[in-house]
Amino acid sequence: MHTTIFDTPLINTLMRWLSVATLRLLGWKVEGMRPTEARYVLIAAPHTSNWDFPYTLMLCFALRLRVYWVGKSSLFRWPLGPLARWLGGIAVERGASKNMVQATIDAFDSQSRLVVIVAPEGTRAHVSHWKTGFYHIAHGAGVPVALAYLDFRRKAGGIGRMLRTSGDIERDMQAIQLFYKGVTGKNQEQFDAAQIRTRGKG
Repeated sequence: MHTTIFDTPLINTLMRWLSVATLRLLGWKVEGMRPTEARYVLIAAPHTSNWDFPYTLMLCFALRLRVYWVGKSSLFRWPLGPLARWLGGIAVERGASKNMVQATIDAFDSQSRLVVIVAPEGTRAHVSHWKTGFYHIAHGAGVPVALAYLDFRRKAGGIGRMLRTSGDIERDMQAIQLFYKGVTGKNQEQFDAAQIRTRGKG
């Protein structure tokens, strides 16, 4: 995988202290611990605002995570493309979800340590269901799913439980739905835990 801001020791240390100080200044709490697993998919939710990205980035530094994230290819065009990649971005073509899933599984298979962040809603707008690419990536790669959150009501964010996929996607999505119930996004009207389901169900 390409080098990112998280692989640069001096910058990583500086950004961590800046992130911790900024979060404290804004009244935010960092909850949970860095997972001990070397490889996992980290889902970040709810995703309802452009503010989610900087807060998530600060939480990653505060928790000493070295992460990669997937984003639509338009985010990686010049002149911001190199910066997006340096921040851990991996470009994915819209409409190529199957390719994205397999490409990410292949990346896990080739790396002894890898953390990939996925926003399962896929957009800041309200959606009727979550995209399940993150689930198929985790199950296909045999890695757990870390449930990360930003709760703007409590001003708290972090990583909660680690979920090992069972292969029963409906049952596992219900467990994820239970975890995120009560978590408040920046624009809460765009998030409802009931949307944590597969397409056409419930």
